[in-house]
Amino acid sequence: MQRKRILLLVTIAIATIAIAAAGATRAFADDPCLGFKWDVRKEHALFGGAPVALSAGKALPTAPTIVAGRLYALQLAPQTAVSFAVAPGKGSAPDSSYAGLAVLHLEAAGDYRVSVDAPVWIDVAADGTLAEVEDYQGLHSCDAPHKIVEFKLAGGSRLVLQLSGAPKAAIRLTVTQAPPKT
Repeated sequence: MQRKRILLLVTIAIATIAIAAAGATRAFADDPCLGFKWDVRKEHALFGGAPVALSAGKALPTAPTIVAGRLYALQLAPQTAVSFAVAPGKGSAPDSSYAGLAVLHLEAAGDYRVSVDAPVWIDVAADGTLAEVEDYQGLHSCDAPHKIVEFKLAGGSRLVLQLSGAPKAAIRLTVTQAPPKT
């Protein structure tokens, strides 16, 4: 009798786990913010947290320092008031656009993703040139994140994150190290 009871309890536990896993898989599939071609669960989780509020710099001396693995709420300035370290990679933006600068401090070199919640142009400048974009993608139906741009970046060097062409004055942003390519 005891053996049947244990077998019944184990069967119930397995069924409960299977039902929960099916629900989690369905929830994952239904979330439009996870529809990127990459696994963006790390970025999505960061967007679910509380951001660190900062004002983006209008020039390099006023640019705040940001680090990977945190969510930031950046207050941008009118783009016409921003002095970029290097001319943005996308030249034209409406006069009503917003922009800003941040110094990006990275411990190690590697592939990094800059994720934002709005259609913003993202550049990373180092030593007077723009870093080459490795890849990018965006989801119009999502803002957690909306757009992700991937760069190969050197660690320990002075990197300037340049945001331009933003349609609004406040954005959320995070920088994450991209998983190794397979």
